[in-house]
Amino acid sequence: MFESLKKKFSRTSDKLEEELKEEAQQENNLDPDEKPQKKRSFFSFGRKKEEPKEEEATEQLALESGEDNSGEEVEESSLLSKETTDSEEITKDKPEEEKKSFFSFGRKKKEESLEEEADDESAEETEDGSEEESGDKKSFFSFGRKKSEDDEESSGGFFSFIREKTISEKHVEDTLWELEMGLLEGDVAMEVASEVVDSVKQNLVGKKIKRSNDITEYTFNALRDAVAEIIDIPGKNMTEMIEEKKAQGEPLVVMFVGINGTGKTTTIGKLANYYLKKGYTPVIAASDTFRAGAIEQVNYHADNVGVKLIKHQKGSDPAAVAYDAIEHARAQGKELVLIDTAGRMQTNTNLMDEMKKIKRVANPDLVIFVGDALTGNDATEQAVKFNDAIDVDGVILTKADADSKGGASLSIGYVIKKPILFLGMGQGYDDIMEYDAQWMLNQLFSEDEEEVSESE
Repeated sequence: MFESLKKKFSRTSDKLEEELKEEAQQENNLDPDEKPQKKRSFFSFGRKKEEPKEEEATEQLALESGEDNSGEEVEESSLLSKETTDSEEITKDKPEEEKKSFFSFGRKKKEESLEEEADDESAEETEDGSEEESGDKKSFFSFGRKKSEDDEESSGGFFSFIREKTISEKHVEDTLWELEMGLLEGDVAMEVASEVVDSVKQNLVGKKIKRSNDITEYTFNALRDAVAEIIDIPGKNMTEMIEEKKAQGEPLVVMFVGINGTGKTTTIGKLANYYLKKGYTPVIAASDTFRAGAIEQVNYHADNVGVKLIKHQKGSDPAAVAYDAIEHARAQGKELVLIDTAGRMQTNTNLMDEMKKIKRVANPDLVIFVGDALTGNDATEQAVKFNDAIDVDGVILTKADADSKGGASLSIGYVIKKPILFLGMGQGYDDIMEYDAQWMLNQLFSEDEEEVSESE
């Protein structure tokens, strides 16, 4: 998902690095003596790896090396202690990296086994302890830490500065202009693109950097923070609302609006199935009485998932159908009423007025706009029009799994200031999920789908 946005985010980091490196070359400010290191990829900063702590790893290796000969270990330790005392002056004069603890003698085979699974260059770096102070030597496992200077992931491109540099507005000007254009091309709404760019600029300008990985990490965090603010719109939780209404002896009434072709009726079938499996009893109101075949379509979904459908004849009053469905739910003790309405263009005044009548009669607890994620800015514009006309409470985006751009997912909630409640993730009745901002953030800032699933 969202491959287009992810590429633009990564390109922002690369572009800023290019700007700073070019300036540093002109200033003769690149460190010529920097040993070859590995550069971390942009998305690697979002990984959630559970690495053993250095102390725990050292202790484990020590136990494995001496667990079967503890008696011999004590005797040998005493001898070594004596030898250390006799040669104390020699030890003090040796370089720091040549000092070995007692347990390091039993570590060799274990580390060799672990290093076979590591990068060759990472293995070489484990032997370089010249920059570490006494007592801070790094174990093999320390190379998974986010801010470690040795935690680089792709060869080439790594550089550092002789003198520390500070990111200024001139450094980010071209980079952020390119980012804004990229977001707009990805169907992100203008105000959302501007908000992201302004936030990233505020977070980056003034940052002090020493290495290229600093640039990558700062850019990653700035973009992630900006997007997190955009996509996390607080709102009502539908399941909690069902429980609240149930405690009052009333059903939760939900009205669905949107234009034809967005998957509104199919989404109602998915939600009926979703809450049926949660132990609730939904009922569907076939209030789309104008479109040919609409009643048959919703009846098909109701039969497939096994819920009651309330319907009238074609051309009857849609508000009356909604009213009857609510009364049926009250009489039968059902917890959820899902009202299907005729899809209509947001510019059709007469049809919008009819929809307002359904709302007056049914008095729904939730009005949900259903939009097609693949239509990008069109979905956002439709949501704005419906929100102005009828005041929607939330959004469901269909076809989110097929959305490579991500513009609608990033924009629609922020623009109308209403939360996304669910995402349609496929064709089956089970292919729907409650929206989670953290999940969305992981989708946008992970290297691949596998890593996203691992982080959940």
